[in-house]
Amino acid sequence: MPERFYGVRHHGPGSARAVVRELAEQQPEILLVEGPPEADDLVRWVAAGGLEPPVALLGYAADDPGRAAFWPFAVFSPEWQAIRWAVANEVPVRFFDLPYAYRVGAATTPKPGPEDGKPGAPGIPEDGPGGGGPGVPDGGLAADGAGGGGIPEGTPGGGEAPAEPARPVDPIGELAAAAGYDDPERWWEDVVEHRGVPVFEAIAEAMTAIREGAPEDPDDLLREAYMRTVLREVRRRHENIAVVCGAWHVPALTRKVAVKDDAALLKGRRKGKVTFTWVPWTYGRLASWSGYGAGVSSPGWYHHLFTSTDAVVPRWLVAAAGVLRAEGVPTSSAHVIEATRLAEALATLRGRPLAGLAEVTEAAEAVMCDGEPLRTELIARRLVVGERLGAVPEEMPAVPLARDLTAQQRTLRLKPEAAERGLDLDLRKDIDLRRSRLLHRLRTLGLPWGEPAAGRRGTGTFREEWVLRWQPEFAVRLVEGSMWGTTVLAAATARAIRRARAARTLAEVTGLLETCLLADLGEAYPAVLAALDTRAALDADVHHLMAALPALARTLRYGDVRHTDVAGLATVTASLLKRICAGLPSAAGSLSDDAAKQLRDGMDGVHQAVSLLADNDLRELWLATVESLARRPDLHGLPAGRITRLLSDAGRLDPAEVRRRLRLPLTVGTPPAHAAAWVEGFLAGGGLLLVHDDALLGLVDEWLADVPADAFDDVLPLLRRTFGSFDPGERRAIGERVAGPRAGVATADAASIDEERAVMVLPALGALLGREIRIREDP
Repeated sequence: MPERFYGVRHHGPGSARAVVRELAEQQPEILLVEGPPEADDLVRWVAAGGLEPPVALLGYAADDPGRAAFWPFAVFSPEWQAIRWAVANEVPVRFFDLPYAYRVGAATTPKPGPEDGKPGAPGIPEDGPGGGGPGVPDGGLAADGAGGGGIPEGTPGGGEAPAEPARPVDPIGELAAAAGYDDPERWWEDVVEHRGVPVFEAIAEAMTAIREGAPEDPDDLLREAYMRTVLREVRRRHENIAVVCGAWHVPALTRKVAVKDDAALLKGRRKGKVTFTWVPWTYGRLASWSGYGAGVSSPGWYHHLFTSTDAVVPRWLVAAAGVLRAEGVPTSSAHVIEATRLAEALATLRGRPLAGLAEVTEAAEAVMCDGEPLRTELIARRLVVGERLGAVPEEMPAVPLARDLTAQQRTLRLKPEAAERGLDLDLRKDIDLRRSRLLHRLRTLGLPWGEPAAGRRGTGTFREEWVLRWQPEFAVRLVEGSMWGTTVLAAATARAIRRARAARTLAEVTGLLETCLLADLGEAYPAVLAALDTRAALDADVHHLMAALPALARTLRYGDVRHTDVAGLATVTASLLKRICAGLPSAAGSLSDDAAKQLRDGMDGVHQAVSLLADNDLRELWLATVESLARRPDLHGLPAGRITRLLSDAGRLDPAEVRRRLRLPLTVGTPPAHAAAWVEGFLAGGGLLLVHDDALLGLVDEWLADVPADAFDDVLPLLRRTFGSFDPGERRAIGERVAGPRAGVATADAASIDEERAVMVLPALGALLGREIRIREDP
């Protein structure tokens, strides 16, 4: 039987089924698959039970792991199914695309990749195994979409790709338009996915017609020249050959081209040294919206089409009902039945062979979601895209750092998952403490598997909240991180020391010091502390010193919680605070509005930091400095008001003195803008003072009533910013107090106290405080 070319739409379940049927009929002697030849030795792992798609081939430069590329495969990828068939039937498999070593060794001008700038998200150009070459439209709708696709050669946090011209033609879009479809994906589903009949010859003929009038991409020409070279070599030893590649390439591979022409294109290409392995992948990264230009818009739906042999629509809607029920949305079997009927009716009205994703989505939204778009989006996220994460065998070749992480994940029972999930840690438990240290160490290596939860209060308490989500590109980060050490601890320690020595600002070093605490990098601590001492001595900017102090205070306060030795840090912290107190008066003069805000924020941070230090002398030094600033008549209203609030909270001012100080800026003759800034500084952070102090509230209310009309417009934004930061309950209570007592509600005398009822709580209060509480009798 002569050689056969199977031009596929990658990540298409219909193409995958058709390829397997055709291979079973052809029974080829050898299978050629579009992909990096350096990965030929990894084909044997497809037969291993531990390799579960979605997975990807990872290739990276041996001397620069940041230059890496992925070639993803799903269970419904035609290449994956073809390789599985070949391995099961003992048919040799070869990848025959342009070697990745040529891309690594090419001296090309870099340009930003499709996902540059997104932390931890490498861009993915549309090439690789089944890659359609650069410029394939998002959604992978080109006939040679991509079963793979290399990420740009650069760092995994936003690498760089070689400069490549984009192909202006969307082949599937052209065919869909010719058939009268405005949606290429819908056309492909109707013609291929839902009919299940081989259309390889028809698609190849269509690709030939489209390529005749389309401009050629130099990158495609280079790749196809190499493919033809491999084909010629294979033909010398085999006659019955099967070729699985993107349909876009089929016309070029079947066309007769002189050997010398292909040789001329490939001549002079320099190869680099590359390494390949299998890594887990996710359906989220397979989706076109992730930046993978050769991806598909609905990998979860395609997985369902491939794995469901019957009752496709009902099974899908049953799964959708399960998603809704898990979120507390009541969904019965009657909903599923009615949604199935509606989806099939829509397909009939639209002349489709089977209800597609559009029909089942519309039916689910109308019947099961009650027309709520958020519920429909939930189904789309959980099912249409999916949260599936692949797996690779533990024996898979990997760098030692990756092996160490895998071992720790197993020991700490932290399984990598593509779906986002929360993790609450109690640092008093040994396993949770070790989990916390691992997550912080990985963040030090630039691998944010876990991110601190947005609502988490402070750092260093006994409780931590994390949000975990594993991303495929972390495999590249692990390869990169291996340059720092063979274990997570050793690599994080070396990375922290390097960053400390290279730090240019004091804030960088203090952040690293806190990192050493959180990640328990004991060996890095001396080097970071030395860098801190050096930077603190050289930095004379008070604002820099104030920004550095909170991290040091947290480290001192919570070092014992994590059983971390923080000896020597107290001296540096005390020296830093003394320098802040000495330099603060000169930094507080002649402030602009922006500088006043910066000073206010810095003082807030220092005040909170001092409250964490178990040193009364340092606390008195800080409060004395603040009191001296409060007496300055030239101080900007924002820090002046804030200082009064800080002294009040610290118990250094009685309520009468607070009200007296408030009256001063609120008197007639004081510019309204200065008064508003004073009020903003005083009230920032909460409005409970106004709720509980009638006299204070009355002062603010009277001042507002007396603000001249021509100045009110200037004052209003400041007041809205101040009061807008209050909790809704505080704003409501303030409004009720200003409006006066409600009708029929008697006001309580704040001075009258029921002593008998008050005494009843003293035993319980004493038990909580651990001491006996007695009532002092007045003489």
